[in-house]
Amino acid sequence: MRCPYCQHDGSKVIDTTHDSHGGIRRRRECLKCGQRFSSSERPILATPLIVKQDGTREEFDREKVMRGVRIACAKRPVSAADLERLIGMVEAELQKMGKSEVSSRVVGDLVITGLKELDQIAYIRYAIVYLRLDDLHALRNEINRLLEG
Repeated sequence: MRCPYCQHDGSKVIDTTHDSHGGIRRRRECLKCGQRFSSSERPILATPLIVKQDGTREEFDREKVMRGVRIACAKRPVSAADLERLIGMVEAELQKMGKSEVSSRVVGDLVITGLKELDQIAYIRYAIVYLRLDDLHALRNEINRLLEG
């Protein structure tokens, strides 16, 4: 692992922790400058191709999903760790399916389900775009469903 401070290739591992998604976080110390830094490792598992509504296919893009969720959660009390957990859950569910292609609708459904549990305002913001709630009546119906449940 290259030191981010002096670019030296040698470092020693001081501490290793495992996260809930199978990743590993290592605390390291550079053998040259003595600075400490963290690195993370996550297994690379195949995610299915995402089939869009127009029939085009694209790779699952974790950052693209994260951008949409961040917009929905803007100015809400949702931590970065919660967002990472949500996106990790979506990615893990896609991998568990074991399919080579999955509809973009499946990804959206996983995200919206997670947001509903995480923050109801963020859920409504995301639902306005995802569920195409184009008028106030549709939006009111969705809010009423949330309040009833």
